[in-house]
Amino acid sequence: MIDIVNRFFGKTVSDGGRQATPGAGHDIRLAACALFLEMARIDGSFTEDETREILSILEGRYGLSADDAGELMAAADKELNDSVDLWQFARLINENYTNDEKLEIIEMLWRIVYVDGRLDQHENYLMHKLEQLLRLSHKQLIDMKLKVLHGQ
Repeated sequence: MIDIVNRFFGKTVSDGGRQATPGAGHDIRLAACALFLEMARIDGSFTEDETREILSILEGRYGLSADDAGELMAAADKELNDSVDLWQFARLINENYTNDEKLEIIEMLWRIVYVDGRLDQHENYLMHKLEQLLRLSHKQLIDMKLKVLHGQ
């Protein structure tokens, strides 16, 4: 596991024209992945469909290979299990992502929510909590939800 984390931390990532410091890109990806995992688990069942959706997001959004996406998921799982709350992950995202990038995270979270076709009360609660943690408006949250529901 240490090799996996070290390999990610050793990479320098350019995101949206900004040159990130070594490890910053991984920290942000790990933070986002931790939120994805928390959302997938919040309703008490972490399904294969949710796993596939998260891996698809990691491969598509972050350009990771299937192996690297799986390794990032494992590292995020460990970080999530060792954390007390989601604030540390939201803080990294707030410090490094633009508002539009945070909206992309919310859109991806809605995709995970609706993998099973329904919104559970725990998922709803977590989405509203993340709205606050990521400093977004309720309208932005709902706009991303509607985007996912209408397949835009």
